[in-house]
Amino acid sequence: MCMNHFTSVSIIFAMLLCASCSNKKATYDATGCFEATEIIVSAEQNGKLIKLDIDEGDSIAAGTVVGLIDTVPFHLKEQQIGANKYVFESQKPQISRQIAATREQLSKAKLEYQRLSQLVHDGAANAKQLDDARSQVEVLQRQLDAQISTLNTSTSSLNAQIGTANVEALQIAYQLKKCNITSPITGTVLEKYSEQGELATVGKPIFKVADIKRMYLRAYLTSQQLKDIKLGRHVKVMADFGGGSLRTYDGVVTWISSKSEFTPKGILTDDERANLVYATKIAVNNDGYIKIGMYGEVKF
Repeated sequence: MCMNHFTSVSIIFAMLLCASCSNKKATYDATGCFEATEIIVSAEQNGKLIKLDIDEGDSIAAGTVVGLIDTVPFHLKEQQIGANKYVFESQKPQISRQIAATREQLSKAKLEYQRLSQLVHDGAANAKQLDDARSQVEVLQRQLDAQISTLNTSTSSLNAQIGTANVEALQIAYQLKKCNITSPITGTVLEKYSEQGELATVGKPIFKVADIKRMYLRAYLTSQQLKDIKLGRHVKVMADFGGGSLRTYDGVVTWISSKSEFTPKGILTDDERANLVYATKIAVNNDGYIKIGMYGEVKF
């Protein structure tokens, strides 16, 4: 009799336990961890890090200059380019002044030719004098043309050198801009890898920043669930604070993986027999409570 009673109690307890597990399972359709868009900002120039005004936990806006790499070498190069441009500008010939004398001689030669033409017509001068005057005009015209061509070539060469200097100046300006360390996004500094006074090299990490105002729950779906889920769908997301403490948020499905993967360790699905799952991202506006790496649940 006692054995039967004990058996009955055990069966009832097992049924309640199964019901409890069933109810718990029904509270979510998928689970995962919260993540954010994280970016590691690295140095784009070599030199001493003369300024770095950030600390872990600081909030910074996109485009804010938070650090500076030594710019002296680039400023010196900039001054050198400016001096070279000045030299090139000063060497450019003043064409109108340099051909003024030849042009004046040509003008006088043409007047003399016209005067002799009239005299020859009137019989007061001979043809040889007219031929000599014509030859003088032709010689001066060729001299003027050659002089103008030489001066134009010199000007073009100097303009090309000035253009090259301008390009070099733009390159230096670009290099100077890269000495400024800025945040590419609006977010919070998660980690700081360098300190003021250290030597920065191209590619060396300076800090990590993340947009924690818009978080993503990376959850995993079974193939059976995919038929009911599409991009843009609104869902309920629960942040798990432990001890059964949950906080509910509105979420939007923003990404669904195109290929399956084995269920990651620690991830639960609505069908625990499923070995292959599909990753998905659900965007959530963070009110400050959700932290990166925190567990979450989603209900479709």
